Amino acid sequence: MTTLRICFVGDSITVGSGDTGFLGWPGHLCVAETARGHDVTLYNNAVRGDTSEMIRPRWRQECDVRLPDHVNGRLVFSFGVNDMAEESGAGIRVSVEESVANAQAMLAEARAWRPTLMIGPIPIIEDMQPYVFPNGIAYDFNNARIGELNQRYAELCATLDIPFLDVFATLSGNAAWEASQRGCDGVHVLGDGYAMIAALVAEWPAWRAWLDQ
Repeated sequence: MTTLRICFVGDSITVGSGDTGFLGWPGHLCVAETARGHDVTLYNNAVRGDTSEMIRPRWRQECDVRLPDHVNGRLVFSFGVNDMAEESGAGIRVSVEESVANAQAMLAEARAWRPTLMIGPIPIIEDMQPYVFPNGIAYDFNNARIGELNQRYAELCATLDIPFLDVFATLSGNAAWEASQRGCDGVHVLGDGYAMIAALVAEWPAWRAWLDQ
């Protein structure tokens, strides 16, 4: 049995917005690992709507208190979709270059502190855009922008020697994924969609190397 405390750091996709079971993919993932006999403590340090610019100043302090020196602590990052949203009247929330710079700062610090993985951003349903908030602010999500950032994140992680899981490529055009996203709001998914991400992570060799020691 492997004993781990894991901080998942990210945005609404990481927190599981749209999952009425309130598990999100980290919850589905850790439930499965518990069923395999592992002792996993899950800390979901995700905030809905956060960009890399918003995560960067908060992640270390939040994870520090959850991963004291004496525990077997790990870090999993997943963000980027919000960065590429075009906000009505304000433009792209975070440019690709700024997003990559934020990711580099966080991931380099994380890797020097704890074993670290990164899960890439997801594709969205373009014909359901823009995403409009009750206050009237609208975010227009676009797969071309997300795909570009996904590639840049992958290249960055290769440079930093941090394993990167490209879920964007795997889920793009996946009928079950798109059905779950259409059943929600075109950006987030229902519980079955998050379970799909969890299943991809669960079989990822970089993740299995943490659990099957």
